[in-house]
Amino acid sequence: MNGTSAYRILLASSPQLLQQNQVDYWDSQKVKSDQKHTMYRGKPLLPGKVYYWKVQVWNRKNQPGDFSSMASFYLSPPDPVEQFAHHPLAAEIQKPVALVKRGTGSFFLDFGKDALAQLQLHLTSEKTDSIWIEVGELLEAPQVIHKNPGRNIRYMKIALLVRKGTYDYTIKWPTNEKRNSRNPILMPEYIGEVYPFRYVSIENFAGTLTSESVQRKIVFYPFAENASSFTSSDTILNQVWDLCKYSIKATSFTGYYVDGDRERIPYEADALINQLSHYAVDAEYSMARRSMVYMLYHPTWPTEWSLQNVLLAWNDYLYTGDDAFIKKYYPDLQRKTLQALAGSNHLISTRSNLQTDDFLTSIHMTKIFDGRRGLHDNVDWPQNGNYIGPEKEHPGETDGFVYNAYNAVVNAYYYRNLVLMEKMANLLQKTEDANNYRIKAQQVYTAFQNVFRDPGTGLVKDGDSTSHSSLHPNMFALAFGLVPAQDQEKVLRFMQSRGMACSVYGAQFLLEALYDYGFGDYALELMTATTQRSWYNMIRSGSTITLEAWDKVYKPNLDLNHAWGAAPGNIMVRKLMGIEPLSPGFDTFQIKPQLGNLSYARLTTPTINGVVSVACEKKQDQNSMEVILPWGTIATVYVPHHPQQPQLRINGKKVSKAPQNGFFVIKNVRPGRHVFTTE
Repeated sequence: MNGTSAYRILLASSPQLLQQNQVDYWDSQKVKSDQKHTMYRGKPLLPGKVYYWKVQVWNRKNQPGDFSSMASFYLSPPDPVEQFAHHPLAAEIQKPVALVKRGTGSFFLDFGKDALAQLQLHLTSEKTDSIWIEVGELLEAPQVIHKNPGRNIRYMKIALLVRKGTYDYTIKWPTNEKRNSRNPILMPEYIGEVYPFRYVSIENFAGTLTSESVQRKIVFYPFAENASSFTSSDTILNQVWDLCKYSIKATSFTGYYVDGDRERIPYEADALINQLSHYAVDAEYSMARRSMVYMLYHPTWPTEWSLQNVLLAWNDYLYTGDDAFIKKYYPDLQRKTLQALAGSNHLISTRSNLQTDDFLTSIHMTKIFDGRRGLHDNVDWPQNGNYIGPEKEHPGETDGFVYNAYNAVVNAYYYRNLVLMEKMANLLQKTEDANNYRIKAQQVYTAFQNVFRDPGTGLVKDGDSTSHSSLHPNMFALAFGLVPAQDQEKVLRFMQSRGMACSVYGAQFLLEALYDYGFGDYALELMTATTQRSWYNMIRSGSTITLEAWDKVYKPNLDLNHAWGAAPGNIMVRKLMGIEPLSPGFDTFQIKPQLGNLSYARLTTPTINGVVSVACEKKQDQNSMEVILPWGTIATVYVPHHPQQPQLRINGKKVSKAPQNGFFVIKNVRPGRHVFTTE
């Protein structure tokens, strides 16, 4: 420890003990700092409990300092599935941002944002009587909580007996039997049940309420609020960023990436978007890894979801530089590619006789979904729906996709899996495996062109026995590198013609493909749209967390807390501002902004090596780009080139450099602050 001569660690089972510098588990006593590690010699730790600790240090003059603030950890019960460490859930007490007295004994409270929380009351009542408490997520009129907001948009009315005098009360939420029948992630005992609400109404209370009287305890995975920031010249885009960032915190209430409050089940597709957006707003990696392990052993039914396990694993390695997950679960990841379903044409299909019991057991699929066992092609969700309006041509979220025995979307995922498995095999020095995956990927690429490419249009067809082309096979094929160069412009123009003809999940891959192939201006239009099928519509509808679908009319049973709707959270970082790792652990990375019509944008985003900052500003006579890079990293910086501003300056010095594909490319940019200007 630099600047210290010694340290002391206290460990207790309760915060009350530790606040008094007392312990019931361990006091390390004074330990010299040249002993960088000290063995735990306290009482045996019990699984399933939370422990609290703090540290005191002595300076170089051997003068003792104050104890640090308190921290905690949770010791999980032994579980062969959970092989990686994770934090205990955190809680935060919040006061209402607004409290209105509506009449005698009638009060309305607004906590500002929706959250999964517990309700705590500190009431002084003039008499013993029952009061009515309403909690909900939406309003139907000013200061009136919506009593019929939708099937899974939450509202609850509770009677509470209040005694005369001053007492504390904690509302106990009832068990959701329907959800529990689906084997959800349960809240740990040390936290207890939570319920999503923003608004509270209290009736028939004989007393006075203040902001101290009614508080809520929100529950979330530890989250660094100040780890990231974004602002731009577009106020809608700024609101979308805030919506997506908060969604990552708010939906972390179980400690896993779950699909929302409705089911509280980890789904692979939800987790992929959640993972990328979590990395973008907070340098937190243990929650993703914990969820990844869980999903390997508890798969869900969509074919594409199984294929996302490999993408999750590669993201984990790319952002952390830690190959522990890949090393441990390499055999499982091999099976999750679904290579066992490949036919003689090198493509995979779930409509063959290859989905045997042995195969399903090999991918840990023992659960029956809706009376069916096995994988079923999904493409997007929901597949069906009745609402068709001016922004929507086909029911459901699949853009009229025609399901065939061989599905182009499924096989686009399969190809991407093989490409990534070659990288993983090389990482683990499994040369033969790597060679096999390389050959197999080449075979699938060729087969994909032969089976799914429409030679007349250059578009990707939905399946092997249809001529129909929808948005989905084209955007997934483009995102995963399956569209030949001569077809890319046609595919992009077709995608643009379809609009937002996909779900909030599909939008992740639509936006990725658009940015990766030079259609960033259109991608920005989609992220800042104010149509019904937009992120702004979620905000306009009254939600402060991303929705499960674009609107209730498209999915009547949606909930208001689905992080799979938070794609812009990572797209703004990875694509709009262009910050992506080039090597594992962000040792090398790129900054390639595509601002579209934004006149300025400023972003800070965390990496495992430290915070990266980028600020871009466009002016009539000069464009500027400031970057701040963390120590231990090297960046490739793409400075947008404008024909009217051909001169490049780096840190004030003129540089003679030819642009490439619309950018000045500056390699080997070292840590620190750098300013690039064109004039």
